[in-house]
Amino acid sequence: MKHIAPENMDQISGIRLEEGDTFSFHCHPGLSCFNWCCRNLNLFLYPYDLLRLKQRLGITSDQFVDQYVDIVLRPSSHFPEVLLRMAENDEKTCPFLTDQGCSVYPDRPDTCRSFPVERGSLYDENAKKPKPIHFFRPPDFCLGQHEDKTWTIETWDEDQDARSYCQMTSRWAEVRRLFQTDPWGKEGPDGPRGKMAFMAAYNIDRFREFVFESSFLKRYKVKAARLKKIKNDEQELMKFGFEWIKFFVWGVKTKAIRLKKG
Repeated sequence: MKHIAPENMDQISGIRLEEGDTFSFHCHPGLSCFNWCCRNLNLFLYPYDLLRLKQRLGITSDQFVDQYVDIVLRPSSHFPEVLLRMAENDEKTCPFLTDQGCSVYPDRPDTCRSFPVERGSLYDENAKKPKPIHFFRPPDFCLGQHEDKTWTIETWDEDQDARSYCQMTSRWAEVRRLFQTDPWGKEGPDGPRGKMAFMAAYNIDRFREFVFESSFLKRYKVKAARLKKIKNDEQELMKFGFEWIKFFVWGVKTKAIRLKKG
């Protein structure tokens, strides 16, 4: 999800979709371009993407990162970006692409789920919350844009079962935006705090161990009802992880986590 300032709106390509606007699109195996969009991608994975994919494959977060992920730290960024590693073949296809299509389709990443719509968050200093914005941006080769099936953003999200992805990606975008400034100082993003933040976002299995098997609960107070939720639901644990990053790295106060006195 892109962070966009109002003064940069003119730099975004594609057709902006306001509430109630419609667009035409239908992807199906009958199109000659079917699956062309699943090749040679710079496909960013958000934390919830990784969670759903590792659950789908029945492997741990560590295993998924080792097998399917490239981690990149760009000079202008203060937090690593996680990209899906393409297969080692001539076409550099998505590793989950088969002759029949996407093998992880029910749990495909947010970017794939939203395609051909791209989402962003419009940040205005005068507004309390960022405003979600949407652009219709199919590639030129995409024939689905010429089909006669019509959607709004709302009906498209419903059809693609995208609501939980939108909610989790928006939560992550709030955290990710904080890293526009450097919180690390001399230790850098590879230091202990940086590794802790990355674990809380992208390694739900290790984060669970940290919360329940380390001295965490001796040092911090978490309400019993919240503990029950995060112990039994990985999505809830991830939300807790986002709050922990804001608290641990940035000192953002939260009702969920309190330092125990004494």
